[in-house]
Amino acid sequence: MTSLYRAALDDLGRVFDRIDDGAVDRAVAEIAAAGRIALYGVGREGLQIKGFAMRLFHLGLRVAMVGDMTTPHLGTGDLLIVSAGPGGFSTVDALLGVARRDGARTLVVTGQPAGSAAQLADTVLPVPAQTMADDSGPAPSVLPMGSLYEGAQYILFEIMILKLREQLGVAPEAMRANHTNLE
Repeated sequence: MTSLYRAALDDLGRVFDRIDDGAVDRAVAEIAAAGRIALYGVGREGLQIKGFAMRLFHLGLRVAMVGDMTTPHLGTGDLLIVSAGPGGFSTVDALLGVARRDGARTLVVTGQPAGSAAQLADTVLPVPAQTMADDSGPAPSVLPMGSLYEGAQYILFEIMILKLREQLGVAPEAMRANHTNLE
């Protein structure tokens, strides 16, 4: 393995050495308790959140991406999950306000837990990884810009799916049965 691969994997390892497992478990509990779930993220972290939405669907949960025509009205008993790596975005902050106004719970995944989005959330899942907000700090990741945060999201979301699968009692075969056959 070349040194660049090793450096990137070491950076990811340091993220998970510092992750708060209690915060992960609280986020998993929020998801397990939700009626309907809508998810939102921008840019590359939006791509990660879309992958998470797909896996939640594979678990048999009622999920949609904000902006899709089939996104339901969220209210009491529902959950909005957003990603705000660098702390906040105007769209994320606005969506959090709408969801809370209408009684839905909110979960923010972020690399900057002191940011505006976290201040608006019911539950915050901090991911201790470099984002665009701090990519020029004293010890930047070998990965550019917010890539460490986005890569950590992928691994984190898959671990959360494993925790949810166990908590909800969903067999791997049931997940596979929910996968599309139209590819």
